[in-house]
Amino acid sequence: MSKILFNLSILFSQPTGISNYAKNLVPYLKTLQPTLLTAQNYPEFNCYQIPNNLTPAQGTKGHFDRLVWTQFQLPKIYKNLKSQLIFSPVPEAPLSANCRYIVMVHDLIPLRFPKLLSPLTHFSRYYVPQVLAQAQHIICNSHATAKDITDFYHIRASKITPIPLAYDANHFRPLHLNNGGQDVPFTKCPYFLYIGRQDSYKNLHRLITAFAALSNNLSNNKDYELWLAGPQDKRFTPVLQTQVEELRLTDKVKFLNYVPYSELPKIISGATALVFPSLWEGFGFPVLEAMACGTPVITSNLSSLPEVAGDAAVLINPYNVEEMTEAMQTIATDSALRQRLSTQGINRASQFSWEKTGLATIEILSRYL
Repeated sequence: MSKILFNLSILFSQPTGISNYAKNLVPYLKTLQPTLLTAQNYPEFNCYQIPNNLTPAQGTKGHFDRLVWTQFQLPKIYKNLKSQLIFSPVPEAPLSANCRYIVMVHDLIPLRFPKLLSPLTHFSRYYVPQVLAQAQHIICNSHATAKDITDFYHIRASKITPIPLAYDANHFRPLHLNNGGQDVPFTKCPYFLYIGRQDSYKNLHRLITAFAALSNNLSNNKDYELWLAGPQDKRFTPVLQTQVEELRLTDKVKFLNYVPYSELPKIISGATALVFPSLWEGFGFPVLEAMACGTPVITSNLSSLPEVAGDAAVLINPYNVEEMTEAMQTIATDSALRQRLSTQGINRASQFSWEKTGLATIEILSRYL
């Protein structure tokens, strides 16, 4: 008999935000003695082995196979183990199968920025609302996401609990690199940094336009670069690369592609500032990780980003290119502001921890056991 099942079917080797969330929660759920539904090995836990082909690593097929497994195999496991509750780190659960469950919602981006032919848009429009309606309770990562769940799905606020996420404090910390990035491989120039995917809602086209205007406005005669760190995407990257060429910035804008997790603290700590002008985020890991490294942050005044940044970042209207340029110019030329944002960012980041996230999650799950 296992009272609670923790569904880890989405986990795979290359860490994503959702994978990081699930993996970091696991140690704190130990007091509930869960059974982990996983294809991986967790020696200190009771594990129930499931197929290893249900993850985003298998692309659309992985998503489809996981949904089929969730609807038809998961209820059998629930019944055989005489479980009382399933916890899923994504909004996926068996429908109409008499399974009690709690799910986590990270964002409603597919509904905020719908794409007619995208399976994710249809998934969010037709499947997720049924999952949330039947859930015992819903956890989410910010008040902004909680409001979206209420606004888009008309679910009462009392059924939703926002629990902020966190970061690895041993990994993301100030490295005190010399000469504004000299210790970072492949640069001797000061640089602004963006980390994340290149989807259109990430607003990189405006960031590139804002950066193009920066060099004309600087009074300290420094040559800056803009680094875009994150997996290239054939749907979006070529358009951005064409924009860079048209603005004659090919020697100043670097497309770094996917940067290994181990290298992130170094390139963050070497940056003049992280610029994260996304039009919407459920949480915003890069902002938190940059603050933890003591790197100044420029980010959007929309969605969850002010919840994460507090007063420790420069908040801008992400639709206003001039405002973005002005923020980069100010940080580039004002050393006192950079120092203040660095100190405030480190202090702000210290308020977030996986222990806090884990204990708050245990408190919710325990109510339903």
